[in-house]
Amino acid sequence: MRAHFLAIALAFLTGTAGAYAQTPQATPASQQADKGITPNSAIGEVKAIDPSSSNLILKTDAGSVVTVTVSDKTVYMRLAPGETTLANATKIALADVAEGDRVWARGKVSDDQKSVPAAALIVMNKADIAKKQEAERAEWRRRGILGVVAAVNPETKEISISTRSMAGTRPVIIPVDDKVDMRRYAPDSIKFSDAKPSTVSEVKVGDQLRALGERSTDGTRFTAEKVVTGSFRTVAGTVTVVDAATGEVKVNDLQTKQLLTVVVKQDAVLRKFPAAGEMMMFGRGPGGGPGGPPTGQPGAPAQGPSGGRPQPAAGGSTGPGGGGIRAGGGGGMNIQEMLERLPTIALAEVKVGDTIIVSSTQGADPARLTAISMVTGADTLLNMVAARQQQQPGGQSAPNPAAGLGSGIQFGIGLP
Repeated sequence: MRAHFLAIALAFLTGTAGAYAQTPQATPASQQADKGITPNSAIGEVKAIDPSSSNLILKTDAGSVVTVTVSDKTVYMRLAPGETTLANATKIALADVAEGDRVWARGKVSDDQKSVPAAALIVMNKADIAKKQEAERAEWRRRGILGVVAAVNPETKEISISTRSMAGTRPVIIPVDDKVDMRRYAPDSIKFSDAKPSTVSEVKVGDQLRALGERSTDGTRFTAEKVVTGSFRTVAGTVTVVDAATGEVKVNDLQTKQLLTVVVKQDAVLRKFPAAGEMMMFGRGPGGGPGGPPTGQPGAPAQGPSGGRPQPAAGGSTGPGGGGIRAGGGGGMNIQEMLERLPTIALAEVKVGDTIIVSSTQGADPARLTAISMVTGADTLLNMVAARQQQQPGGQSAPNPAAGLGSGIQFGIGLP
């Protein structure tokens, strides 16, 4: 039991608590709102350090603020991300703890959950955590697949997805046996790590799916190690109000003309799409020529027609537009891949009048979306996608940016 609790606590420390179905320790009902706090510990990010008063201010993932008091008897240990026991922890001092580090403060938490005198601080360095997370993202990019669920067979435990490549849209079958780590986004959840243990029976046609593993030689099957699914909603709209204090953005849905409220929490990812005139900085512009670079060159898709994995860029720009944008068939960079490469911005940079695309899980209130990802400057992207639609056989007679979301913009499931 102690080992199980330790593993769960260390998962919270690295920010991967979603990998566990239980809270770190049985707690009173009044204390279950914040899983980063138990009667005998608090886990969060260091927001401030005051050595003169022997206090640290922690902020949990749920947003609670806890004052941690240290003393001469406090034991400080540093642990590398990914470790599941304290066997390899090294002793450090308070001076080695920095803002942004993740800390597990062990001690009797006050009844109001606002303070804890720490007998021990288990610390994970913010730079080490960032390095591990980037390595995980690189692995998912290199060995991952992203698509929309086209069919589910609970009896054979197989999921068929529709994925895009330079050869166009093609089906891929993913067997999900008992060895596959399968998870699903909960309603109104945001982070990749929020996904909960799941089964094939929970997957629905139209869901988004991201998996880590290996493709077959012919690219028709995918042997998965991990699978994450979710029911997502992607909306394009024009910003009418930005309230940075509450973290809410009001938008007019371009398709339904309804007023929606977008809730932007701390873990939401905000990005900015370059204006049409800036696209040339990244290579070919919005009208990028036909075809695209071969796999292994800038702008290559996440998976080639034969199912091969992408190779590192050989040089040149890998930014948006490097070789054209691919919304369906044809060459160029996959839209999901491109969106994940865009620079991040702060909510303060979102302005009234901006056109945005926002993704969220399907929540209880259709008029409110909890943003997983948001892209501003999306009018350029939507016009590009609509123009590509018009070029496809049986495409629209005229570009319709509001309808462009159906042609390949799916970015609900992010990377770790």
